Amino acid sequence: MLLSSRGARTRLLRAALTLPLLLWPLPSAGKKKLYIGALFPMSGGWPGGQACLPSAQMALDLVNNRTDILPDYELELIYYDSMCDPGEATKLLYDLLYTEPIKIVLMPGCSSVSTLVAEAARMWNLIVLSYGSSSPALSNRQRFPTFFRTHPSATLHNPTRVKLFQKWGWTRIATIQQTTEVFTSTLDDLEQRVKEADIEISVRQSFLTDPAVAVKNLKRQDARIIVGLFYETEARKVFCEVFKEKLYGKKYVWFLIGWYADNWYKIKDPAINCTVENMTEAVEGHVTTEIVMLNPETVRGVSNLTSQEFLGALMSRLGGKNPEETGGFQEAPLAYDAVWALALALNKTVAPLKARGRRLEDFNYNNHDITSEIYRALNTSLFEGVSGQVVFDAQGSRMAMTLIEQLQGGSYRKIGYYDSSQNHLTWYDKDVWIGKFMSPPADRTIVTDEYRYLSQKLFASVSVFAGLGILLGIVCLTFNIYNGNVRYIQNSQPYLNNMTAVGCMMALAAVFPLGIDGHHVQKPQFPVVCQFRLWLLGLGFSLAYGSMFTKIWWVHTLFTKKDEKKERKKQPLEPWKLYATVGVLLAIDFLSLMIWQIVDPLYITIEVFTKEAPKEDLDVLIQPLLEHCSSEKMNTWLGVVYGYKGLLLLLGIFLAYETKSVSTEKINDHRAVGMAIYNVAVLCLITAPVTMILSSQQDASFAFASLAIVFSAYITLVVLFVPKMRRLITRGEWQSEQQDTLKTGSSTNNNDEEKSRQLERENRELQKIIQEKLHHSKPGPVGALNPVLLEL
Repeated sequence: MLLSSRGARTRLLRAALTLPLLLWPLPSAGKKKLYIGALFPMSGGWPGGQACLPSAQMALDLVNNRTDILPDYELELIYYDSMCDPGEATKLLYDLLYTEPIKIVLMPGCSSVSTLVAEAARMWNLIVLSYGSSSPALSNRQRFPTFFRTHPSATLHNPTRVKLFQKWGWTRIATIQQTTEVFTSTLDDLEQRVKEADIEISVRQSFLTDPAVAVKNLKRQDARIIVGLFYETEARKVFCEVFKEKLYGKKYVWFLIGWYADNWYKIKDPAINCTVENMTEAVEGHVTTEIVMLNPETVRGVSNLTSQEFLGALMSRLGGKNPEETGGFQEAPLAYDAVWALALALNKTVAPLKARGRRLEDFNYNNHDITSEIYRALNTSLFEGVSGQVVFDAQGSRMAMTLIEQLQGGSYRKIGYYDSSQNHLTWYDKDVWIGKFMSPPADRTIVTDEYRYLSQKLFASVSVFAGLGILLGIVCLTFNIYNGNVRYIQNSQPYLNNMTAVGCMMALAAVFPLGIDGHHVQKPQFPVVCQFRLWLLGLGFSLAYGSMFTKIWWVHTLFTKKDEKKERKKQPLEPWKLYATVGVLLAIDFLSLMIWQIVDPLYITIEVFTKEAPKEDLDVLIQPLLEHCSSEKMNTWLGVVYGYKGLLLLLGIFLAYETKSVSTEKINDHRAVGMAIYNVAVLCLITAPVTMILSSQQDASFAFASLAIVFSAYITLVVLFVPKMRRLITRGEWQSEQQDTLKTGSSTNNNDEEKSRQLERENRELQKIIQEKLHHSKPGPVGALNPVLLEL
């Protein structure tokens, strides 16, 4: 009997008072009636009663015809339409409890209604057996002490989800839920389970009616594996937003509830503005977990029907209605097995009650003993039903297998089953994934560290030039040492030139550690390479530039002041003063480098760049990294060193300019030194800031720094030594100087003798010119001047 409206229900109650025989027919001969009070939602948010009521009635018919189950009793169903509304259910529950006959068990459907009924039933010592309630909150034994359900708790999906996360190697998931009690409690349970499995819920979003912001947040926070908990109507809203945000495809996997209609995403919905094609594209590949509500095996259960035979009988009772349009069709086997579970439990209580002098028909709302006996019988239920094996856990919830399906090409395909009670996963290997590798996507964007190393071709090319420069330095140093006794070489202060050559070779040698990075050495050895760079460059600069600066400094000191110019020219230049000046510059660099190394040693720092997408079709990002030599106060040290050496370079340029017109034999190559200083200073002053700016570009930075070193060294060596080689080779001066030294036994560095010889040669040339003039001229007054000219 069905009541679809409040008026119909009232008319039925009036008829029940006047014509009770019409409502409750007389029991069969010798059989006593036991009444079940039921609430079937024929309409509302979940109209599950449309299929569950016929299913329950079919089970009652079979039970009542059995002679081995409750042979002395007949079960009868008294039911109302709850409309899945707790307010309406409150009124109906009042009618059930305060209207004869007494009901021995209550059977509500819909979680919100079951919550109300189960909480109140304890006051009437009533057992509550639900066929369509999935709310995890109903598993609270303290709050609902007499509640059982053949519909598994929604939390039964969670062990399956966790199992799949582990199977596919995911340790990071995201969730989006509709803010209703059933989904909130389900998510709380999921959080607990994933925590135990070392899986992180990185993003948790919720919405009431509009999921747009929640979906955008999932996209923004790089959610990849997403569990969606919402009703079917909200699912369409969610996936319309998913399509707009492109939160689908090869990088994403959605987990949804499996009890939606198969064509749920194709149903026209005025609440969304996406086409069927858009929705079909967005939902492709999602995974559903669904409680197995129909036994997949061909097994005859306690009712002597297979699951397929049950479906045939149900379709016949529905009168040809379309199952997809009949509410509760999926849950119908649960309602069928709920009636059988109740019948078997009541049958199990007959003998124990009889032994205590009690009978089932003696039940009333104050009788706790009979309720306890029924509770014990239900709690130990174990039988094969059309929905599978029926067994309840300690909280009264049904234990069942979970069906795992995936939407492939627009239709759902079974890919496995999971039995949480046995922790057994049956897998068919039919899961399909989008993308090149046809494998499950990663649970996050995989970030691969990739160090940026110096181009080996560039390093090899510059190393060749640096090596040739070192060979050139060796040639120049050998030449200078070998010809050290030649007066022309001696007048160029050869020991300072030797220092310049050695300094250039050290600077060129610094090119090699400058190009060595993590490609060549391990991280523990890298700080040593950093120290080599620092020391070779620092000391090489001090020797090469310091020796040239010393020359130009002393030339400026001795020959640029007019009032002392003549007197200073006559004074001999003491070599120790030159060496002392170079020593001071070298000592300053040595001490500063030593203090730097002791106080704030160099170590490796890693520069992190913006992540880059690879060219291949991979769901990864490349994290570029670059190794640098650094220290805690690197900027301070560089400021001191660059400031000091920058001033030294500028001062060198100034001194070279001031002495460009000075001519002296004491340092006869000071003009070449000035030219070298110009080139070195300009290269250094340009390169230092450029390399700091380009420090994040390893190839450009190395190219600028190393080529500046190479060019500076080459220019210095060529300008200082090549002219000397050319003069000695073309004029043969090393031979004449050696012979002259043997004849006169005089010192090769005696400037006065050299000037005297030069004046004698000039005097002889003048005499020849005068003689030629006199020979061709007439005698006269000019002839009188000849003795005077000759005297001169």
